[in-house]
Amino acid sequence: MESMKNLAVFLCFAAILTLCAPAQSAPDNGSPQANAQQGIHAVENLDRWRETLIPMFMNDYGDLNRYRAADLALGSPAPNQQRVLFFGDSITDIWNLDQSFPGRQYINRGISGQTTPQMLVRFRQDVIDLHPAVVLILAGTNDIAGNTGPESVAEIEGNYASMAELARAAGIRVVFSSVTPINGSRPEWTNYALLRSPRKILELNDWLQHYCAEHGLVYLDYYSAMVDSDGRMKPDLTGDGLHPNLAGFAVMAPLAQAAIEKALSQPVTLNQ
Repeated sequence: MESMKNLAVFLCFAAILTLCAPAQSAPDNGSPQANAQQGIHAVENLDRWRETLIPMFMNDYGDLNRYRAADLALGSPAPNQQRVLFFGDSITDIWNLDQSFPGRQYINRGISGQTTPQMLVRFRQDVIDLHPAVVLILAGTNDIAGNTGPESVAEIEGNYASMAELARAAGIRVVFSSVTPINGSRPEWTNYALLRSPRKILELNDWLQHYCAEHGLVYLDYYSAMVDSDGRMKPDLTGDGLHPNLAGFAVMAPLAQAAIEKALSQPVTLNQ
């Protein structure tokens, strides 16, 4: 039944791409039958991956166990220390922050595959209780893919807003990062690209930018620096069409540092 739901999501996505998306990132590698078969294969791969996570979904939906011991060992920041925390999914998880930001001791709290509802579950443990001065939140691409089931754009936006409200209530400055572009131009990159609607990525980024402007948060625009003229992630910035490689992180790092400095220059603003 779940496979049928995901297949229905994919077919709707394919129709949207055909009718609406001028900046089309999903691959077109032949006949409609071949493209449909690729889509079915991508959905089946997602279902198989989700099946491996059933024990975690049932017992620790937010994967609180991943960082529980590290959080306890880290404790509270020293007096006058302005702790910076990166919070997100696999793009954050695989990012070597010590390499990109030498000597700054930024904290990584990314978990591969996570969606915004899972991040909300662990937001208190992995963000609030660590008392950072700034949290950089990068999420959304796995929500679009349906990693924890179908979500509307409005539901994803609501999760973003909840994280921002929780952080601001705790006196934490928020940086919202744009969803990064994807690239399905190579056959081996299609599994990630077929499940991520370019239209939804643009829609979420537009909402994030406006939300940040309205609420006094910092918007970190990775997307514009990483997208090519065809609406795809620049191929030299990724090794699989979704995750940045070393060159991709080299583009992202100075943008993130500028966003951190901008956030730290602002006074702490509690929820209004």
